Amino acid sequence: MLCAVYKSSKKQETYLYVPGRDDFSKVPEALLKTFGTPQFLMIMPLKNDRELAQVDIETLRYDLKIKGFYLQLPPPTENLLKKHLQQQNYEP
Repeated sequence: MLCAVYKSSKKQETYLYVPGRDDFSKVPEALLKTFGTPQFLMIMPLKNDRELAQVDIETLRYDLKIKGFYLQLPPPTENLLKKHLQQQNYEP
């Protein structure tokens, strides 16, 4: 199975995976508005032995097959104040 990967023109570290290049037919219009103009990155084979950094390969395959797309959002930002307070053993 192959998929095309696009990055968002509006949201950093946000990626859209679709089953074929420029196949946005199943992507909701509201999502495309928020995502911005998709910027093509690559065609990627989804092999069984392949591991991706932030996406579970089986979840990606499932969503591509059932929904017709997969949206990868950026990881949550680290709360540095909370981390600092924990290091200082601060309890409110």
